Order: sequence, then C-alpha cells, then structure tokens
Amino acid sequence: MANKAPEPLPFHLAELTASQFLDIWNKFDADGNGCIEGKELEHFIRELELARKSAVSHVQYCVCSLIMLKTSLAQILPTEENFLLCFRQFVGSSAEFMAAWRKYDTDRSGYIEANELKGFLSDLLKKANRHYDDKKLNEYTQTILKMFDLNGDGKLGLSEMARLLPVQENFLLKFQNFKLSAEEFEAIFTYYDKDGNGYIDEHELDALLRDLYQKHKMVADPQNLSSSKKSIMVLSDGGKLFRTELEIVLCKDPSV
Repeated sequence: MANKAPEPLPFHLAELTASQFLDIWNKFDADGNGCIEGKELEHFIRELELARKSAVSHVQYCVCSLIMLKTSLAQILPTEENFLLCFRQFVGSSAEFMAAWRKYDTDRSGYIEANELKGFLSDLLKKANRHYDDKKLNEYTQTILKMFDLNGDGKLGLSEMARLLPVQENFLLKFQNFKLSAEEFEAIFTYYDKDGNGYIDEHELDALLRDLYQKHKMVADPQNLSSSKKSIMVLSDGGKLFRTELEIVLCKDPSV
C-alpha cells in the first residue's frame, strides 16, 4: 500500500509578523523577482522556523516545488499579518500616506475617526495611483476596523495605521525607540524653535532629527533622513511645523 502523504505543517499558527516575513523573504529573493528557487527554498523555510522560535521537523516536506510565489507563501502568516503584507503592495510612499492622513486628522490629535476610514483609504489608494472597486474598498475598510479599533471607541491611531506602509517606507518605526515624554518634547521643541515663533522649519527639523539619531546611537542615513523629514513636513502648514504636528510623530502620548 502506498505511504500516506505527510500532513501539511501548521505554519498558519506561526507567530510571525509581516515585517519579519519580508525581511527573511528579501534575503533570499536577491533579484527581487518575487520568487525563491531551488535549494534556496529549504534555507528560507529554516529561517522562518527560527523566526517563529519553534523547531519543525521534516522541512523537506515543505519543499513542494522549486518555485514559490510570495503571495502564496504569505498564507502561512497569521490572518492580520497576511492582510498587511498584501495591502502594502497597494500603498505608495510615506509622504503620500501622511498627506492623506493630514486631510482627515483635522484636529492634529494623531487619530482619525472610524467613520472617516473609507475616505482615508480611498484617498491613499488614489495618491498611489491604484485602481479599486467599491466592493474591495469596503473589504479593506472592514478588515482594518477589525484590526485597529479593538476597543470600539471609533478612533484609529496614526502609529497603528502606519503599519499599512511597506516596512522601508514606515518612517514612524524609526522613532519607536526614542518616543518622548511631554516634558522631553517641550524642552526639545523650545530648543530648536530658536526665535520662539511657535514652529520649526525644515532646516531646524533636520538638525533636530540628526541630534535624536545621534543621541540614540542610530545611523542617520542621508536618504532615510531625507525621506523621514519629507514625510513629517507634509504635516506642516506652508513649511511651518507647529508643536501639535511634530508631537504626533515624536511623543509617547500625543495630545488628547
């Protein structure tokens, strides 16, 4: 009697984020063609095992083909992380994201209302020149509400919604390690607002960000720094970045 084929491995239970998945994927998809081929596939799966901190035997059972597409392989991610991975393919730059956000966060609180989410997503996709139908937009809206409005208060935070951005475009991630208290923020803003006019300009923001990177021993890569600065300045009013706008990005608890 023929041997029974092994059961598929329970990768859907993996505690793996979309960011971790992409980091590992990009390591093996060196030419960026969206495929992992041949012997690289087994090494890729082994790294996924390490990332999820769980030893899985018989890795060879997972090597079911010589070529696996990212969109198919992403199915091993938890449902929410899989959605994030797929949605990121339709999102533009962080500057486009912030431009859409600024339109809806009118009081600069760092939140948008749940009932504004559909309009926000529509604007975001238009800015990224992505086509969609109303059915797909409703699907995106309902999924994101389930993911981010966990307490049902009707508010969606910027730091959480920024997870929709591709990892390399998510400039807010760079600031997670040095989120400031209200007191620290006030002291820093006052220091860089040399003339005391209540706002800082692009050049002052550049100096502020460089000093923050240096203080926390992070490499201020010119390209990343320029991209972060551009994204933050989208929040400004005619080149004037007021306390409230910068507070959303740098503070632990934006003004409520």
